[in-house]
Amino acid sequence: MAALTLAVPSKGRLQEQVNDYFADAGVTLKQTAGARGYRATLTGLPDVEVMLLSAAEIATSLISGDVHLGVTGEDLLREQAPELAGRIHLVKPLGFGLASVVVAVPQYWIDVSTMADLDDVCAAFVQKHRRRLRIATKYVQMTRSFFAHMGISDYRIVESAGATEGAPAAGTAEAIVDITTIGTTLASNCLTVLEHRTILELHSQLAPSLTSDWNFDFLSAADALLALL
Repeated sequence: MAALTLAVPSKGRLQEQVNDYFADAGVTLKQTAGARGYRATLTGLPDVEVMLLSAAEIATSLISGDVHLGVTGEDLLREQAPELAGRIHLVKPLGFGLASVVVAVPQYWIDVSTMADLDDVCAAFVQKHRRRLRIATKYVQMTRSFFAHMGISDYRIVESAGATEGAPAAGTAEAIVDITTIGTTLASNCLTVLEHRTILELHSQLAPSLTSDWNFDFLSAADALLALL
């Protein structure tokens, strides 16, 4: 019989937190091929097959329906699928991986503290430089949606592949949209978060794919897992 597929992070702090969370629930996650393996089992749950993937791969696999359940960051899910309805169900925030997606600008922009101020800066920037103000971010879809909601259009996105917070200092962007926990990294790069403009408060989420192949056996295995968690 095929097993329910559960995808969990394969490395880093998030993997450690997931392992601890499962252990606290009395479920031990054991890799089946040593430390470099990409499969694992859960003690007492033989009908669950665990796949070890990166957090981004988990989000992609949930959205495509390649796995039944996954633990990943809400930011990754909402970036890849802005409209989660009918595709992903956020069952449970797990209480770790807490962060916020925010809009941040250079600290020396002393008169810029709100999105309305940023809108004014964007308009003035176009008039002065004959090009649009650049926003560096990994969260392209979220940024576009949020800026449209705020009525801001005079900007362009510079997609970030590295340390987004360094973009203004490097001269590759004027402002950023990025993830932060307590803001230390932003402050160390001389950036400040605009007032009351958190785009999304984040948790690591346990989420099922609504597009995956579900049957009675898979639902029973999921019920058994969720009852423990």
